[in-house]
Formats: sequence, C-alpha cells, structure tokens
Amino acid sequence: MGRKVKGASALSLAVMAGIALFGFEGTRANAEMGNYVPVEAIEQVTQSVTEAQDDKDTPSGFVSQPVVQTIPETPEVDSQNAVPMASNLGDYLSGIPTPANLDKQLNCLAGAIYHESKGEPLDGQLAVARVIVARAESPRFPSSYCGVVFQRHQFSFVRGKAMPAINKSSRAWQRAQKLALIADQDGWKSEAEGALYFHANYVKPRWSSKMTRLAQIDNHIFYR
Repeated sequence: MGRKVKGASALSLAVMAGIALFGFEGTRANAEMGNYVPVEAIEQVTQSVTEAQDDKDTPSGFVSQPVVQTIPETPEVDSQNAVPMASNLGDYLSGIPTPANLDKQLNCLAGAIYHESKGEPLDGQLAVARVIVARAESPRFPSSYCGVVFQRHQFSFVRGKAMPAINKSSRAWQRAQKLALIADQDGWKSEAEGALYFHANYVKPRWSSKMTRLAQIDNHIFYR
C-alpha cells in the first residue's frame, strides 16, 4: 500500500507541475485557451512519471533481455554402437550382468549362439545372433526366434525340434545369454549387419553365389 500511495502522490505532483508549467508560460496560445491544459500534455507528464517510478522500483542488475542458461554437455557416446564408456564388444559385455533367466524366445536365441558359434570370437557370435533377429523381422522367415532356430534344414545343431543339452554353468553360456540380450535390443552393431544367411568358410553352398557377401568373421561368411 505504501508504494502505491507514494506513486500516486508523485503522479499528482507531476501533473500539477505540468499544469503550473502551462499556466505560467504566458504564451498567446495558452492565453487563447484560457489556461486550459491539453490532455496530450497531461498524458505526456503522466507517462514520464510512471516510467521514472518503474525505474525506481526495478531491482538493480535487472536484465531486460532473456537470460540463456548454458546447458552442460552430455558425455560422449559412441555414435555407431550407442554405448557409452565401451571401446569394444568385450568391454561392453563385461559391464552387463548375467541375466537370472530369459524368456522362451531369448532362450532359443541364446541357445543358437551357444551351439552355432561358441568357439567364434564375440563379434562372430553377435553376427550369428543378428542373423536370427533379422530373419525373425523378415517376412521370408518365421516371425519368432524359436521359429527361426527350429525351422527345418537351417541349423545343423537342431535335432528335430530340440536342442542338445547346454552346460549352463559355463562361461560360454553366460556370454551367449548376454549376447542374446544385446542382439535383441540392437545394443551393438554387427560387422555383418543386415545379413540373413551365413555358412562356415570350409564349405561353399550353391546358394551363396546368388547372395551379396557382407563380411567374413573368423570361420563364418555372412550374406544378404
């Protein structure tokens, strides 16, 4: 309330001062107007007083322009693999806890990694896993990992509709489980990304000549 009363008093004084100014000018125009103060003059004085009062009430250091706050830079991320703090697949794998259990589809994927490529380097194992993922996403193959793995005449380790036993206490199985999760989530790009077929390098199936070769990783050659 005090601030408003003071502002009103200052405004009144300023208006009166303006009126007095016009009253004492003694010009011909003022005499003809009978000392009538034009509305424009009052508005001009009022505006000046209001601006002066606003300046008084404005805290020192106020910036009229928007303040742009600097946002801290985010940690660098590997643009290809979208994985921070990992320079290779082995380091990335070691930072992932071994899952307590996997659902049926991921078990089929991990089992294929284990039986088909456990003797291959990690990049080769991941490439095999990504082939299965790519097939499940392709209309040319079954739409599930188990469907792809157990499709007839596709994987030599399959016996009917069953897999051989897995040594679930082995490091190879632990790696296969982690790789299944990574492949399923596309957590690390494969050197043979997009491949739908592969074979061992010691054989040359007739179909390979009709495919586009993408990469060879250790003992496996991958095609699209």
